[in-house]
Amino acid sequence: MDMLDNIPRGTICIEDLEIGMVRYLRKEIADRDIEMFAEVSTDRNPVHLDDAYAQDTIFEGRIAHGMLTAGLISAVIGEQLPGHGTVYLGQSLKFMAPVRPGDVVYAEVKVIAIDHSRRRVTLETHCAVGDTVVLKGEALVLAPSRKFD
Repeated sequence: MDMLDNIPRGTICIEDLEIGMVRYLRKEIADRDIEMFAEVSTDRNPVHLDDAYAQDTIFEGRIAHGMLTAGLISAVIGEQLPGHGTVYLGQSLKFMAPVRPGDVVYAEVKVIAIDHSRRRVTLETHCAVGDTVVLKGEALVLAPSRKFD
């Protein structure tokens, strides 16, 4: 069962964005999520799929793909902040700690800069499991505008 805790989805046009605005989601990463991501991405590294192999790595057990976790940031940006109509221009990512099957990931996006003339918005992005930040970075997006509907 997915555990989703989402603020309503939709669009926040650039005219309505403010510095400091935050949106987030929470999702439990299940074995099935990892298996489906391996299938879609074709990344079948055994650290994600093979318990015996993963036990002998520095992680001492299976972990989710880093890009699966990063995908939750994409979901917040594409569905909530700014939301539908947003164009992703760039994303930096720093992986801080592993995400394991069964972990509940909290993915958060925060507006830190707005360039109205170019419709560009800079977003601080991070994911956490409990008090541990597992991923952090920054995104640059082209935000939807009422002027361009």
